[in-house]
Amino acid sequence: MKKKTLGIAALTLCLSLYGCSSNETVNEDVQTQENETTETAQVTETSSLITKDDITVNETYENSEDGGHAIEASREEASYSNIAVNKTGDSSGDEADFYGENAAIYAHDGATLTLSEIVVETDGTHANGVFSYGEGTTINISDSVIETSNNCSGGLMTTGGAAMNAENLNIHTTGNSSAAIRSDRGGGTVNVTGGSYITDGKGSPVIYSTADITVSDAYLESTSSQGVVVEGQNSVTLNDVELVAENDSKNSDKSDYYQAVMIYQSMSGDADEGLASFTMNGGSLLNKNGDIFFVNNTVAAISLYDVQITNEDADGVFLRAEAAGWGNEGSNGGHVTLNASKQTIDGDFLVDEVSSLNLYLSDSSLFNGSINADGEEGEVYVELDEGSTWVLSEDSYITSLTCDADSIDLNGHKLYVNGVEYNAGEAMEGEVIEVTVSSSSSMPDMPSDGGHGPGEGGTPPEKPGDHND
Repeated sequence: MKKKTLGIAALTLCLSLYGCSSNETVNEDVQTQENETTETAQVTETSSLITKDDITVNETYENSEDGGHAIEASREEASYSNIAVNKTGDSSGDEADFYGENAAIYAHDGATLTLSEIVVETDGTHANGVFSYGEGTTINISDSVIETSNNCSGGLMTTGGAAMNAENLNIHTTGNSSAAIRSDRGGGTVNVTGGSYITDGKGSPVIYSTADITVSDAYLESTSSQGVVVEGQNSVTLNDVELVAENDSKNSDKSDYYQAVMIYQSMSGDADEGLASFTMNGGSLLNKNGDIFFVNNTVAAISLYDVQITNEDADGVFLRAEAAGWGNEGSNGGHVTLNASKQTIDGDFLVDEVSSLNLYLSDSSLFNGSINADGEEGEVYVELDEGSTWVLSEDSYITSLTCDADSIDLNGHKLYVNGVEYNAGEAMEGEVIEVTVSSSSSMPDMPSDGGHGPGEGGTPPEKPGDHND
């Protein structure tokens, strides 16, 4: 139903950007100066952010039915602007997560839905904000605010091969399992430009990808979960974004560690097995707890180009590739190819006995850290081009090495290559670790094009009762 309104009450969205951690060894004057700098940066970051106050609301659409929608578009082109959308009522399971039941705004069956200057608020379980389902379905949304306040309620949701295009949004979710930018079985394509995307709930990364998701020129923050999760043969690309992650709660007991970016295969059937990809071009990544990257039970390609990466956790590592609670024991490690270009890497790499790593440092990249400091485990190949440098922070153990004579700075430590101690000033030419990708749960035939399938079995799920006539 809808009702006419003259406007919407002014509400202020509180954003916890650039949180400043205290340090007892810093004197009060320095701490005060840091706080003032933080406040200035916060004003700069939020000055162009759209809020509810910026949107003139001419109509309000409401729905309180369990499983219902406030707005639904099917097999049509439709557009809405300057509206408020309020959704309560609950749902559960696959109908909500895969097929859009109970979403505030729902497009399916090839619809094209255009939304601009809208306010969406949901308060129900499995009450996603804006949901695009099925091949041929597209939602275009811009200059809008989305808030969800209960569990399993994402901001943007894309499944079944649909498309989602978003620009300059302000999304805030507070429930558990409620990613701001979210996909599920069947995936699709998601493009996001500009705006702010913040999550506060357990198991609520800013981005959960079982799709191909690209985010550019945006602010991303998680206060309880990973910043980004990529599952299976899917991808996340971040261009000039600011990502802040504070993963301090767990949604399962399958891993002992916290991390900013997690790349894995859950074996739930929600994502094809195959090459998972994470790319970050420019921008910054600030991790407040645990490791930067964690890769488990999948083959992963990580590409970093001139990213400012900071880990505030002194006990955290840069990358951990190892077995955890997903997949079959003995074949559920992480198999990583990491390409770093014009990149500084500060931190250690840990690769367990069922995992592998190919690390490429190019374009004057600098790696300050160790690899498997406790001894040889998984296979590791390191390649440094002319001008790139590895400065060891501890003794390190790798399988193979390609480098120039001046690429390795032992810094008082020892480097062992396939069990043999490396001599300072030695040029070497080694062999890459062979990794294959296939559809089995053990590690696989990598497709020549590195492509991504649309979802389980290569086809989007069909909603029970749907007809394509």
